[in-house]
Amino acid sequence: MVDKGKIESAIETILQAIGEDSNREGLLATPERVARVYEEIFSGINIDPQAILQTTFNEEYSGLVTLERISFFSMCEHHLLPFYGFVSIGYIPNGKIAGLSKFVRLIDVLSKRPQLQERLTEQIVNLIDLVLSPEGVAVIISAEHMCMSLRGVNKVGATIKTVASRGSLSTQNDRFKEFETIVSKEK
Repeated sequence: MVDKGKIESAIETILQAIGEDSNREGLLATPERVARVYEEIFSGINIDPQAILQTTFNEEYSGLVTLERISFFSMCEHHLLPFYGFVSIGYIPNGKIAGLSKFVRLIDVLSKRPQLQERLTEQIVNLIDLVLSPEGVAVIISAEHMCMSLRGVNKVGATIKTVASRGSLSTQNDRFKEFETIVSKEK
């Protein structure tokens, strides 16, 4: 549960610390607005992501299933600045599939918490592997980080790509190359 009162107080302190007048008309409701935003963007903190994939279906499909360019945003835990981009998932079922919306919900829950792209990639692939026990699973995340765009090196448009895979979709396997080719063509 987000403590909006503490957030409001902290934002008012920040505004004063940067030399702003927190009583200025345009800033009067800012602490309350930021508290509501934080409640939304950190809404995945107290949700069990494993529970999202629990509804599965028995299906004898042995081909590659891909979900491509699922948009997401998260907050970098180092600077509390956003990073955003796309997640692509590929998996080869082993008699069990999940509804496609479950994967999207999984990404939403895991990304709506202070996060690192590398950890997010591993969490997604590990949870799919754990719950569905597919023959193989791979996840590619491509994202832009505001901590690189707005500050520090100031490189707008630089994209970070992370990849994690398990089983027959390991990065050393031809099936992974098939997945990567499909995903790279969808832009």
